[in-house]
Formats: sequence, C-alpha cells, structure tokens
Amino acid sequence: LQLPDTLIVLGYIFGKITWHTFVNDFLMAIFFFAVVLEIKREILEGSLSSIKKASFPIIGAVGGVVVPAFIYTVINKDTLFLKGIGVPISTDIAFAVGIFILFKNKLNPKLKVFLLSLAVVDDLISILVIGVLYTSDIQVYYLFMAILVIALLFSLNKLLDINKRSIYLIGGIVLWYYIYKSGFHATMSGVLLGAIIPHKNNKQNNSMLMELEHIISPLANYVILPLFAFANMGIVMKFGGQIQQGEYLIWSIIIALVVCKPLGILLFTYMGDKLGITEKPKDVGWLCVFNTAIFAGIGFTMAIFVSEIAFNANDSLINLAKMSVVVSGIITISIIYVVTNFLYYTKLKIGKLGCKYSRNYSE
Repeated sequence: LQLPDTLIVLGYIFGKITWHTFVNDFLMAIFFFAVVLEIKREILEGSLSSIKKASFPIIGAVGGVVVPAFIYTVINKDTLFLKGIGVPISTDIAFAVGIFILFKNKLNPKLKVFLLSLAVVDDLISILVIGVLYTSDIQVYYLFMAILVIALLFSLNKLLDINKRSIYLIGGIVLWYYIYKSGFHATMSGVLLGAIIPHKNNKQNNSMLMELEHIISPLANYVILPLFAFANMGIVMKFGGQIQQGEYLIWSIIIALVVCKPLGILLFTYMGDKLGITEKPKDVGWLCVFNTAIFAGIGFTMAIFVSEIAFNANDSLINLAKMSVVVSGIITISIIYVVTNFLYYTKLKIGKLGCKYSRNYSE
C-alpha cells in the first residue's frame, strides 16, 4: 500500500515508503519524541526532578524490566523466540494511565504520579532496548551524518542559545532521515531530538519544550496511536499448528507481562526501601504499590511495536506475539478490576501493608 499523492515528495526524499513504514518508522518517531519531552520535563522539574523523588519509580521500572526479561529468557533459551525479549518489558503509558483513571475513585491519587513516573522510565528503557537490540547493519556514512546533525542541534541549544522551533523541527526531519538510513531504528531520532529540545522558561511564554509537548502530545495520543493500532493490530485468527509451535512464545509473553512485571516492580521497590536506597511515598502501603504495579502489565502499543521489529521477517511469530500481548492486556485489566475492588471494599489493612482507601480521594 503506497502513500497518498500528497506525500510523493517524501517518497522522493526517503525512497520507497509504504504506509506501514510511514507509521512504524516516521509517525512512531514523533510518538517517542513526545514521550521523551515528557520524560525530560519530569526530570527537570517534575516527579523525577530529585533523587529522592525519582528513585522509587526508577528502581520499580528497572525491576519491571529485569524480572520479565529474565523469565522470558529462561523459557525461550536456545530458541528463535529469544529475540522477542523486548516484547514483555514495556508498559503502555496511555492505556495504563487511562485504566487508572477509570478506577481513580478507588485509588490513592499519589499512586497516579508513581504509575506515570514508572511508565515513563519504563518506556525510556524500552526505547534504549530497541536502539541496542533491534539495529540492523550499520551504515557508517549515514551514522556519521546523524552525529553531525545531533552536534549541530546541541550547539544551537547550548552554545548559541537558539530558541526557534522551526530550526529544531527541520533539523529533526534531517536527523530522522540519517538515522533511518544508518541502520538504527528510525524512532531513535525522536528520542535524540527530544533530549536536545531547549527548556528555558521566561516570564512571557512557556519553554519550547512545554510548547512542543502541549502541541505534540495530543497528536501522539489521539492520532498516531490509533493509526499505529490500525496499521499493526491485525491478527489473523487462522493459526493452524502455529499455536503448538509457538507455545513457549505465547506463555512466556503472558507470564512475563501479567505476573513477572508487577512482581519485579514490587520486589525491587521493596528491596530498595529496605536497603535505604529509596523511600516509599508516605501513606501508601505495599498492597497499594502492588495494586499499581499490576497496571504496568498493560503492554499494548509498545509491546506490539517491539513485536513488529523483533520478528519482522516472520509473520507467524508477529501474529502470535500480538495475540499474546492482547490476551495479556485483557487478563491484566481483569486482575486490576478484581484486586482494586477487593482492596477498596474490604478496606484491607495489614500493618504497613494496607491501603488506606477513601471515597474522598477523587475530590
């Protein structure tokens, strides 16, 4: 399926681009650009702005990546499924926070900041995994040109103090082209550009970072994500003998997302708190932390995206991985419904473990 005539110019510049490539490589670069803008703002002035604020969700995010990745590796050792290790380590920020909002009257509002910070760090780790594990043959010339563009944009920000959006966005398109041609996944261009965007507040206006986040975040969440789902969510239900052949892949993704990810988050945050590395938020019990960690098992967009990259030469494995991610999401949401309502209506309190729920939380 070729792009519409209005985008023929892009075709001449970037080569033969299909609809699938346009969505997965170009639009998803914009999506990750929006994610990194949010991460950068949180680091500079938000919930990740100090070690004390950031350490708890950061350590949780690391646990939510390491534990499912380890279990996935153990299950799929010495199989062709091993390259899908990036699939069950990702949290879908939009879906997770969206489901959280549905239950907000039954959850401590402090947990939303924890979940958002956790998901943001989780996505950053996933982006790095994509860049490291799913990179094809490196083209040195294009990589060198990409480094030059990055250096130029960095100099415009830090040395020349240039604060004009159009310059950075044009530079970002050029950067995308060189990253795309270099062999690294093109979405890394969005990550790098987001990290370079200036964040200088003044009395009259917000910073460029905040302005771009305000403009691009709705585009990323309400346009790009639905287009991505439309382009990638197709699952052929005629599996035949594929389920038996891919049984380890299916179960490893489901177990890693549904069970291991929340357990990893709980384990790492608990150990970090006990060792004095981090500090659990006040008035939040460990059952509350675990309840929130369950939300991180909703992979959807990121997990499906990595499935496409990891198994790009095998449609059968892509199909099975997507099905596993969707099933994992359904199971996770069902568990969230049961656990959240159980803790809320029973007012379960077991020393420091309990959750101090109140009907006034939403006010």
